[in-house]
Formats: sequence, C-alpha cells, structure tokens
Amino acid sequence: MTIKLVKFGEVLISRPAGREALLAMQAYLIKDLKIDEEIIIDFSDVKVLTPSWADEVITKLAEKFKNIKLINTDNPTIESTLETLREYSGLKI
Repeated sequence: MTIKLVKFGEVLISRPAGREALLAMQAYLIKDLKIDEEIIIDFSDVKVLTPSWADEVITKLAEKFKNIKLINTDNPTIESTLETLREYSGLKI
C-alpha cells in the first residue's frame, strides 16, 4: 500500500488537519490492512510538513503498523520534521 501524502495537500501544517487526514486514511485506505503489511508513505510534491501534522499521521501509523517505509523525503521541511518526530515522539522509522 502506497499513501501519497500530496492527496491531503502540498502544505500539511496543522494538528486538526492531520487528525482529519488520518481519519480519512483509516476509513478508506488502511482499514483492511494487516499489522505487518508494508505501507509506503510517499512525500512527493509535499512542499511543507510540520511536526504537528506529521505527529498525527506518521507517528500514529508507525504505532499501528510494523512495516512502514518513507520515500521522497529529501525536502528540507520533511527532513527536519522527521528528525523532530524521532527525537521527541519516539518515531522509529
């Protein structure tokens, strides 16, 4: 399963928007996935990603699923946000 985050916008900035995105994913994209199924999170075309949005989505997905791969993370805001989550939220991916 590949999740293209740009479907939720190019600028992903608020905690409420992150919660809404996760609820949409749970309802339509990941509802039937097994815990060990691979999930690829694709950051292509995302211009801004903040820790609050990512904490609501990326951290929660990582807590539920064991096999998550992040791709196209070379944008500076994405790199910085993932580093922040690893440091403060215990993100292991």
